[in-house]
Amino acid sequence: MILIHTPYGKVLYANDFKFDNNPTLGPKPNYQRLRELQGQVDYLILDTLYAEHPIKTPSEKIAEEMLKDVLLGTQSRGSTIIVTTFSSHIARLRAIVNVAKMMKRQPVFLGRSLRKYVEAAEAVGLADFSDVEIVGYGNKVKPYLKKVTEPEKYLFVATGNQGEPKATLAKIVDQDMLPLGDNDQVIFSCKMIPVPVTIENRQRLEGKLQAKHVRIFTDIHVSGHGAREDHRDFLNTLKPKNIIPTHGEIKALGAFKELAEEVGYRPEQIRIVVNGERVRVA
Repeated sequence: MILIHTPYGKVLYANDFKFDNNPTLGPKPNYQRLRELQGQVDYLILDTLYAEHPIKTPSEKIAEEMLKDVLLGTQSRGSTIIVTTFSSHIARLRAIVNVAKMMKRQPVFLGRSLRKYVEAAEAVGLADFSDVEIVGYGNKVKPYLKKVTEPEKYLFVATGNQGEPKATLAKIVDQDMLPLGDNDQVIFSCKMIPVPVTIENRQRLEGKLQAKHVRIFTDIHVSGHGAREDHRDFLNTLKPKNIIPTHGEIKALGAFKELAEEVGYRPEQIRIVVNGERVRVA
């Protein structure tokens, strides 16, 4: 979260926030700082993607255990394993690498986005991926995989978790870069973004995998977005003077507004805006 101090007041920007009390990477939330700011923030810009979900978003630790359950708890001896997730999810990538080591498999990252984010994470000292082999350029992936004679000794992590036709995972399947078949595994450590183009891409990709009799594991994931009960705790802790809910469809924004009114906010303190609209604060 970023607190912006201006001559006209304080603005807290909290998109893609999550209260994770058991993070697998980085520190726990700084609740003390939020309490120090109680009543002082003039505008809170808040991620409300899951405002309709009456839960607290689970910890990333849960996702790590889900990965272990699938990768260590299923029969995979002699199988090719490919995991795909969001390339920017550094904690998840690190968890996948840790499980690969438990399986005594060499982790290999395939795809340009993975290389880009891993290099950024290492540059700022967030994580170390020196134990991972990275093939980060698309034109090098196919030659690399053609040299792999014992894929069961590797755990491959590929870009393309939403089924994008030009991403590495789709190319592996379409161009037979790896001989996928019975009992091989593809793990989607992500949530499918529910928009028509993504739904179509994923259905097409999964259909091709099913035709090869590959075992598919989906939704091995927990969100990086706070949900309704996280929002409630956020508002009760920070007590901002005004709120601009963002990062959600109209239904989610409306659900958040209902919650904010429930905890004591007046309608005029909650500004629902559309893309391009300006809010005058002073």
